[in-house]
Amino acid sequence: MFSMADHLESAESRRPRLGILFSGRGSNCQAIVAAVNSGHIPAEIGLLVSNREHAPGVAWARQQQLPLRIIASAGREREEYDREVVASLREQGVDWVCLAGFMRLLSAYFIAAYRNRILNIHPSLLPAFPGLEAQRQALEYGVRYSGCTVHLVDESLDGGPIIAQAVVPVLDTDDETALAARILEQEHRLYAEALRYMLSGGYYLQGRRLLRAPAPSATG
Repeated sequence: MFSMADHLESAESRRPRLGILFSGRGSNCQAIVAAVNSGHIPAEIGLLVSNREHAPGVAWARQQQLPLRIIASAGREREEYDREVVASLREQGVDWVCLAGFMRLLSAYFIAAYRNRILNIHPSLLPAFPGLEAQRQALEYGVRYSGCTVHLVDESLDGGPIIAQAVVPVLDTDDETALAARILEQEHRLYAEALRYMLSGGYYLQGRRLLRAPAPSATG
């Protein structure tokens, strides 16, 4: 059983530091930064990492004068790359990692380094439609409702414990672009809310279920 209280004890003297990883425009990254700046998320930005030098989000991060590192991933073995990223995050004192459109699967090394402290957002109501092109999958399947899910990252593909979900109706007039745009609006709100909740420490994990209550006391 994992409780956030164990980690909070080691970081009582300062606010948690966030590492945000992105590969593209970084709209969820921007939403998280805005929530931090407004005080809605009680944290600090420790480091932004992009694996693509020319990702649109890189120009935005530089304009905002945020701590940023470009660690190119092209042609690199997964764990070797992840070791460099983890070293950079640790160097900046990062406590929590947020994947915000980071288009790489994490190695077991990375997951172990930040076990139960890596969040991801996926544009479907998991466990439905994991992987790429979730909006297209939803339309092809003919579901009436889709949405987005914030979850903890483990060794499975989009299969870690679910933190929060938001429902988005699928309209008869929707194509992939229209559905994705409406889901993205909810992603920006949901990610900030889920991260704020996780940083509160008011939960515990039992198996793969995240339960919103104090962990039961051990008896014996």
